[in-house]
Amino acid sequence: MNRLFQYAATAFITLFTGLMPLGGTAAAADVSVAVSIIPQKYLIEKIAGDTADVSVMVLPGASPATYEPRPAQLAALAGADLYFSIGVPFESAWLERILSASKAMTPVAMDNGITKLPMAEHHHEDDRHAHNAHSHDEDGHHDHEEHGHHETEHSDHAGIAPHEHGHDEHGHDEHGHEHEGGSDPHVWLSPANMKVMARTATEALIRTAPQHAQLYRANLAAFEQEADALDTKLRAIFASTPSDRRAFMVFHPSWGYFAADYGLHQIPIELQGKEPSPRTLRELIETAQEKNIRVVFAAPQFSQKSAAVIARSIGGTVVTADPLAADWADNLISVAEAFAASFGN
Repeated sequence: MNRLFQYAATAFITLFTGLMPLGGTAAAADVSVAVSIIPQKYLIEKIAGDTADVSVMVLPGASPATYEPRPAQLAALAGADLYFSIGVPFESAWLERILSASKAMTPVAMDNGITKLPMAEHHHEDDRHAHNAHSHDEDGHHDHEEHGHHETEHSDHAGIAPHEHGHDEHGHDEHGHEHEGGSDPHVWLSPANMKVMARTATEALIRTAPQHAQLYRANLAAFEQEADALDTKLRAIFASTPSDRRAFMVFHPSWGYFAADYGLHQIPIELQGKEPSPRTLRELIETAQEKNIRVVFAAPQFSQKSAAVIARSIGGTVVTADPLAADWADNLISVAEAFAASFGN
């Protein structure tokens, strides 16, 4: 019996050792990080690897426009070192309370250094041709080397400050009256913007865990290369699309930065969190017919009712385009391919 026990113990130790990191002991995370949305988690894990534990406030399927953190989420922030905000609407009401959960938690505005685009607008009741979602002409020929509307010069301590976005009004109805007359918060849907945010995150992580500075800088360099490769692939997806066939219709205007980067024309259905009126719906249907649009895109975080009405009226379909998917890079490729397919590529 003793010999059998020894064999079993030896086998267990061998198996357990095989599951351990090469260092011989399981390494505990050195940094506790909280973020607002899932794509931020993707980015922090790219930079910090297993040196950071990352928790997300806006749970899968929820909208950052109207989300209200659960008490357990706020309580769990007591031991957090960093909170990375990104400018989404729920932060206007909750960021101060989030930061009060831990006196030791440092706020980092991850979107610092990014020049914001205005929030998308569709035609108004008296002007059915004011479609442009991002003050960007429809031929969309951007110079790949110049992302002047994304990056601004920032200091060594960029991002270590609360947001200053001037979000004066954020209602809490079904969709949230987000960014009325303000800026577009969906900055993460641009590879160029994600590179800016990666640098901000890296600086904050190094200040918090300087012993990992070399790792963080190496991971930043690797991520920047990945983002550049992704950008090249996305441009290739749209390369054969004529400039007059780059319009897409979407319920919630999440894709303004993506559209600006790749010369697309975003036509939103809802505006400032409000469902379109019957007259606006008719105008959107006419616009879709004029532009030969047969696909209406919708995010899983929002109602698809209006999108479905338009799709039925034009003999088209509703396709999901999720701005908050966990696998950021693969998701951008999937959405780009869906957009390109809707253009007739």
